Amino acid sequence: MKSESELRVAQHLPGLAALRAYDRSWLGADLLAGLSVAAVAVPVAIAYSQLAGVPPVHGLYASILPLVAYAIFGTSRQLIMAPDAATCAIVAATVAPLAGGDSARYVSLVMILTLMAGICCIAAGAARLGFLTNFLARPILTGYLNGIALSIISGQLGKLCGFSVEPTGFFRLMAEFVSRLGQTHWPTLAVGLTILVILRLLKRWAPRVPAPLVAVVLGAVAASLLDLGGRGVALVGAIPAGLPSLMIPTVLADDLGPLAYGAVGLALISFNSAMVTAQSFAVKNRYEIDPNQEFIALGAADIGAGVLQGFAVSGADSRTAVNDSVGGKSQLTGLVAAGVIVLVLLFLTGPLSLLPVTVLAAVLINSALSLFDVSSLRGLRRVSRPEFRLSLVTTLGVITIGVLPGVLFAVGLAIVQLLAKASSPNDAVLGQIPGVGGFHEVGSHPRVENIPGLVIYRFDSALLFFNSHHFKKRVRTVVGEAKTKPQWLVLDAESIPLIDTTGAASLEEVRTELAEKGINLVLVRAKGPVHYFLDQIGLKGRIGAERFFPTLESAIAALDTHERGSEQE
Repeated sequence: MKSESELRVAQHLPGLAALRAYDRSWLGADLLAGLSVAAVAVPVAIAYSQLAGVPPVHGLYASILPLVAYAIFGTSRQLIMAPDAATCAIVAATVAPLAGGDSARYVSLVMILTLMAGICCIAAGAARLGFLTNFLARPILTGYLNGIALSIISGQLGKLCGFSVEPTGFFRLMAEFVSRLGQTHWPTLAVGLTILVILRLLKRWAPRVPAPLVAVVLGAVAASLLDLGGRGVALVGAIPAGLPSLMIPTVLADDLGPLAYGAVGLALISFNSAMVTAQSFAVKNRYEIDPNQEFIALGAADIGAGVLQGFAVSGADSRTAVNDSVGGKSQLTGLVAAGVIVLVLLFLTGPLSLLPVTVLAAVLINSALSLFDVSSLRGLRRVSRPEFRLSLVTTLGVITIGVLPGVLFAVGLAIVQLLAKASSPNDAVLGQIPGVGGFHEVGSHPRVENIPGLVIYRFDSALLFFNSHHFKKRVRTVVGEAKTKPQWLVLDAESIPLIDTTGAASLEEVRTELAEKGINLVLVRAKGPVHYFLDQIGLKGRIGAERFFPTLESAIAALDTHERGSEQE
């Protein structure tokens, strides 16, 4: 039996608890997986630094402590915390307008933003907001990733061709790119396209090969053997060796508002992205993860990144897939990968300085092409045109008004659509088929018949302020369409989980209107919370406790008894 201290560690530091109970038979697999993850993580981190707008070494800084923090606080055995395309895009979109071209200020703001995002995540986890994993609907996530993919590709086309293009929005950037095609540096384009083709071929024919590492090695070797720098091909240049020195970031008071806005967006989007990856691999490997603890783990990872002059991270799907495919069993994989990255910083920054910038552009474009989800769009178009349009609107918003405003606009639109649907929920009039048990929707089968003397009406939603008017309208309609005047309107409340005061007022109006017409309102299969609420506001007494029935059969039997009593009188 575990001691109290062990239970406390398992609750607050689940990763550490798992490492303390480590199965040594996993060691070989975890060591190999850690080396494989690092082989992919190093070139990707350098490339993603370009997206975040910081020097290449900061991508490596952002790849060390997040792995260590997640190994202590996380609940997923396979998830790898690392730089992510979406979070890098948000970092750049948030910080670039504030930095004013000052590189030192830019790094300082990135650190502050990352630390603030970490604090937001930890606060959200402590407040048990892990349910926000479902906050962004699938069409919004699809549209968001497609927009990010288009933004990344458009931003890297100039670097692929050997000239610079100002990041002034997707459409203006594309127009400027087309207008400057005459300035293409052909050796640069040749190198970039060659690497891009190799990456695509490896993805299709050898998906287990660490394609980014292959690209970086080929690029550095080509730069050395062919003197690409001397031929005008831009190289990454010197990368500082060793770990970063301690830096205390500075920030202006006017920057705190935009940074806080960006931090909340980073927390929400990076958490959803990480949870999609974590849940997928948890299902595959048959274990459970704790969403609230994952929020805290992501926050700890971001704080670790910020302390080392890195930028915000998320669950990296490509590196997590590498971990799983090689056979990684635990978060020791992340610790091994972090150690390898430290060794790279200490001893291998020289070769990395030879890397052509166009190779990094090819790596990023290849990653962006993997983000673009055409099949999901096709599926949405086939099964739900409104959700398909919502996905397109999200994509358009991301590439025009910006990442966070675009997503927030799409979320707002989704909420409006949800309320529109919820304000007119499904309902049905029920009847019976002669000789067949149970109750069936009128119109669903030609033999369904209404039961003489009553109308059975089912309302398939909670009865709340935004659909109460629709409820009243539908009751009037079904009563008016009855072939003969019913004695009872039987409200099948099985699908009504709760009622608010506005819904109760509408139910009272319906009861009064029906009573004026000589029709009794009866409730069937009402749930406990509905019973309790109607009793609290006095409506249950006005309807009559004797007019609440547990089943439709008991209500029909009571009506038969009532009719026989009336005939005897």
